[in-house]
Amino acid sequence: MKPKIIALLDIGTYSTRMLIVAVRSDGRFDEILSVGRITALGRKLKETGYLQKEAMEETLAVLKEYVQIASQYKPEKILAVATQACREAKNAEEFISKVKELGIDVRVITGEEEARLAFIATAKALNIEGKFTVIDQGGGSTEFSYGEKSNLLASISFPFGIVNFTEKYIKSDPPKPEEIMQIKDFLKQQLPIAYEKMKDTEILVGLGGTITTVVALEYNIYPYDSKKVHGSKLTYETVTKWLNKLASMTVNQRKAIPMIEDKRAEAIVPGIVIFQTAMEVFQKDEIIVSEWGVRHGLLLELIQN
Repeated sequence: MKPKIIALLDIGTYSTRMLIVAVRSDGRFDEILSVGRITALGRKLKETGYLQKEAMEETLAVLKEYVQIASQYKPEKILAVATQACREAKNAEEFISKVKELGIDVRVITGEEEARLAFIATAKALNIEGKFTVIDQGGGSTEFSYGEKSNLLASISFPFGIVNFTEKYIKSDPPKPEEIMQIKDFLKQQLPIAYEKMKDTEILVGLGGTITTVVALEYNIYPYDSKKVHGSKLTYETVTKWLNKLASMTVNQRKAIPMIEDKRAEAIVPGIVIFQTAMEVFQKDEIIVSEWGVRHGLLLELIQN
């Protein structure tokens, strides 16, 4: 039997990603293509309550391009999930209907569903021994999910991420130490809510573009290679080193570093603060980084069903 081709999309608050796979009859799959672009769909959302016209157009243009790329492989279906920006925006329906017009089967998922998809992807990708917590840090929300093997025991979705932190706290370029401290202080009030549910955590796992970029910086991976990034470890000392280094630079200086995408240069500092503070709250000196995320969770769920 010929493998089924499926395209899976994750329409995030900050980036829009696509995974194309060939699924065999026994449920195993081969990755054909994995791409991601920063579209910042959720820019100015906290301030206005609405998705901005320009942000919607940019994201739809990328989605249209993804559909054209996917159609070359003749996929059986093009599935997508939309996350925090579409959970929150008053005009999300307008955007979602335009996504459907492109031939994409899209649904808006809850923060809890997002946490679960990230968890099942990580459980499969890393096959961790012991209890672990997955930190999936995004543009508009950050999910913490905790469990053992493939059993999810607890999860929480916080309605904050790098887009709203950058907009709310970072007013200077480079950011002032007190701006970073404001983010840390806020996180130190919030993250113990996750820690209380996940105290028995032995291992932390980080997902998302911020932490994979830190791996690329630390291990000098350029051009980006997901196979080299996946499963890498970062110590607390390393995370702190890159936070201090990047926070002392202007956005343009960060953009000049080949491993940092232009648009990510604006928001990477608050992203690293989230991971650094989580490591402090969970009292862990190391974090494992996974390349698998919500798209992979969506795929595994599909195969299971």
